[in-house]
Amino acid sequence: MTAPLRLGVAGLGTVGVGVVRIVRSQAALLSARTGRDIQIAAVSARDADKDRGVNLGSYDWESDPVALAKREDVDVFVELMGGTDGPAKDATEAAIDAGKDVVTANKAMLAIHGQALAERAEAAGRMIRFEAAVAGGIPVIKALTEGLAANEITRVMGVMNGTCNYILTRMENAGLPYDKVFQEASDLGYLEADPNLDVGGIDAGHKLALLSSIAFGTKPDFNGIELEGIHRITIDDIRQAADMGYRIKLLGVAQRTGRGLEQRMQPCLVPDTSPLGQLEGGTNMIVIEGNAVEQIVLRGPGAGEGPTASAVMGDVCDLARGFRLPTFGQPATTLMDAPSARAVLPAPYYLRMALLDKPGALAKIATILGNAGVSIDRMRQYGHSDSTAPVLFVTHKTTRAALDEALAEMEKTDVIASPPVALRIESV
Repeated sequence: MTAPLRLGVAGLGTVGVGVVRIVRSQAALLSARTGRDIQIAAVSARDADKDRGVNLGSYDWESDPVALAKREDVDVFVELMGGTDGPAKDATEAAIDAGKDVVTANKAMLAIHGQALAERAEAAGRMIRFEAAVAGGIPVIKALTEGLAANEITRVMGVMNGTCNYILTRMENAGLPYDKVFQEASDLGYLEADPNLDVGGIDAGHKLALLSSIAFGTKPDFNGIELEGIHRITIDDIRQAADMGYRIKLLGVAQRTGRGLEQRMQPCLVPDTSPLGQLEGGTNMIVIEGNAVEQIVLRGPGAGEGPTASAVMGDVCDLARGFRLPTFGQPATTLMDAPSARAVLPAPYYLRMALLDKPGALAKIATILGNAGVSIDRMRQYGHSDSTAPVLFVTHKTTRAALDEALAEMEKTDVIASPPVALRIESV
C-alpha cells in the first residue's frame, strides 16, 4: 500500500486549524480521492497552550518552525504563518533544502521572494504550491496553470480583497461614510493588524503580482504595481457613481501592452450590471480573458477558515496524487523580466473636485482639461456651501498621462478647494 503523506503544519491560526479539521473529518474522502492516507505528523505555533478549539494532543509539537520543516517524518511543509520574511521564509527555505514540498497561503512572501524561492525549489526537484494565497477558496491558480494553459492570456482583473469590497458595498447599502464603516470592519475583525494592508491595496497587490506572473510568464513584480487604496472614496462618490450606472470597486488589473506589463490595484468604476458590479460583501471575483476561451468569471469566498483551508488541501491532494508542476506554471528560470508600464490604454475617468465659489472657476478647470487633450463627456454640479461647489466630470477616453498633466495644472490654480479624486472607468 502507498505510504501516507505526512504534513508538518506551521501556523495554527484560523486557516491552520481549518486544515487540521479537514484532515480529521475528511480522512476517508481524502484517501479515496488521492490513493493514500493524508496525516499530520507535527505542528508548530507561537503558543503551545492556547485553546484553539481543536485537540492537537496527538501531534508532535515544535516551537521552532525551521525544526518542523527539517523533520524526517514530514513530507510536505504547510506554511500558514504569514509574513514577508522572518520565520515563514526561513522555514520555507529549510523545507526545500531538506527535500520537502511546500504548500503555503503566504502571498506577501511569494510576491516579494517568489522568484528566488521558485528557482531554489525547482533546482532541488521540489514544489511550492500556493492556491490559498490568492482569492481564498477560488481555484484561480489551478485555472491559470492547468485549465487555461493553452490560452494566451490577454487580461486578468478582479476584486481580490474581501474587506475592501465589504467596506465599499456597506457604505453604499447603508449610506454610511468611510470612517464609520472602517471602524465597523475593524470591530468585526475583518481588518489586518496593519489595516493599510487591506484598505491601502497592498494585500490585493500581492495577489495580483502572483496572478500576473502565471498569466504572462513573468517574474513576480510587486514593486511594479500601481497601488492606490480606498481611503479617499466618499459616500458622495459612491452615490454619484450609482447615479450614472456604476459601482466603485478596488480592482486589480494586469495586462501586457506594447510598453510592458501594466499592473494596477486601484479603485475603479465598473458597470453596475457587470459581474464585478454585482459583487457584494466580502466575496472575491477574478475575471480572466484569453485568446481561445474569451472570458471566464470565477467567484467565491476570498477568506475564512473553510474556504482557505479548502484551497490548502487542494494543493496537498495534488501532491498526494504525485502531480507536479513548476511554481508559476513554467520553469522559474524561463520567466521573463517585464518592464513595468503605467496605464497607457485610454479609458474614461470619473473626476471629482471641490471648487472655490469664484467667478470663472469652472471655466478655468474646463480650459485646463481641454489644453491637456481631455474631453468632457458629462459634468454635474451639486449643491454648494457658502464657499465651495462640488463638481463632477466624466471624461471621454483619455490617457492617465494626459489626465495627470491636467491635474497638476489644476493644483497650481487658486480655484481648487481640495485635491481632486480621479477614478478610472474600467470596461468589463
